[in-house]
Amino acid sequence: MLIVKRGVKGEDRTGGLFIGTANVATLVNEELGSKEFLAAIVTFTPGSKTKSHTHNHEQILFILRGRGYVGTVDQTWEVSEGDFVLIPAGLVHWHGAASDSEFSHLAILNCKTETKY
Repeated sequence: MLIVKRGVKGEDRTGGLFIGTANVATLVNEELGSKEFLAAIVTFTPGSKTKSHTHNHEQILFILRGRGYVGTVDQTWEVSEGDFVLIPAGLVHWHGAASDSEFSHLAILNCKTETKY
């Protein structure tokens, strides 16, 4: 059993998948003992977001704090604390913070997931 206590420190990331800055705090992955899951708290600075991307497995986002958006090629939805998002495998999508709000979500994926952007 793995128990992760509150306050895990993440690392700031810019470039690559991200437009702007996001802090990624990994809670569990293969290196930490999971055979199936990758889970991380991702905190976006105001206005920061991911590039449009896909995953070869489903992705779950659970919104922890702030106000942000999730979008596809055709549509954008506003999301906030307590909202749950299920992103189907292969769907081109993005997610990030509103311009006036920091935004945090818990992201859960299969640990074998490949991300393309």
